[in-house]
Amino acid sequence: FLVIGDWGWDPKVHGNAPTANCQQTVARKMMDKWDELGDVRFVINVGDSFYPSGVRSKADPQWDTKWRNVYSSELRSVPWYSVYGNHDLQHDGCSCSDDALADCAQVNDDPNNLDYFYMPDVNWYKEHPELDLEVIGLDMNHYMMGWDGGRGESKQFFEDCHYTPCKVACIGRARARAQIGFEMFRRRLQESPAKHMIVFSHYPTDYFHSHPWFLSALRGNGSSSDRKIYYFGGHRHALDQCSTASIAPNVNWLVGGGGGWGCDGGDQGFLVGEIGQDSEIKLTPEIVDQALCCPKQPPRHR
Repeated sequence: FLVIGDWGWDPKVHGNAPTANCQQTVARKMMDKWDELGDVRFVINVGDSFYPSGVRSKADPQWDTKWRNVYSSELRSVPWYSVYGNHDLQHDGCSCSDDALADCAQVNDDPNNLDYFYMPDVNWYKEHPELDLEVIGLDMNHYMMGWDGGRGESKQFFEDCHYTPCKVACIGRARARAQIGFEMFRRRLQESPAKHMIVFSHYPTDYFHSHPWFLSALRGNGSSSDRKIYYFGGHRHALDQCSTASIAPNVNWLVGGGGGWGCDGGDQGFLVGEIGQDSEIKLTPEIVDQALCCPKQPPRHR
């Protein structure tokens, strides 16, 4: 499997990635890895798929311009297991509705419909017994302000709700979705027979400092002693293991280096996960030339 995040570059609104070169370079390298591996089963997509404000419907042309026309048909011939990022929800009706299938433009509960991502709800899980694996996607946009280490649990909220037509309801809905996600994760830790769990949301582990139960659970507390958990988050635009909060003995990565917005220092690229015959998972970063992603700007003359 491949893991990517923060990739839907927009020509009008972007950060310090001045062109689509970074996203396109990452996409080409993903295709090279696809050819090399020969048996990719799925792609994990941690969100911010459509900068700057998401898609409004399944007919939105950005499905073509930012996804289908960038990533090859081969890469899109497997499910893209996805969650919402903060940018994705700014103009998506999902922010103002509890009817995910009707009003959430990215939600698709048909695993055979590869014209869109696979996201059967905003919080969801999928079992892969043939791989001794379970995949869990969580909507944690309530923790968008988690970058502030001094902000307690009661002060967390989904800041980007101010871009929606239902700010107050959106904030409450994001809070409720995070709680539903935590409860689902708690149940799956207790009920799933899988030896390995892939858990992902849009946010890196350090954003959850105000919710210690979640970090403790990601470390394996309350879970089978022989289960391994792999957590992936984005939002910060880099590919690394050093900027996040540790969940040792389990594994987590920041995978926000997809080229859609800019570079927050560090490497850009994606992760490759290889599941061995013994069901053990090996993770390898695939890094692209940072000069292609966020070239240094020449000094301005005064």
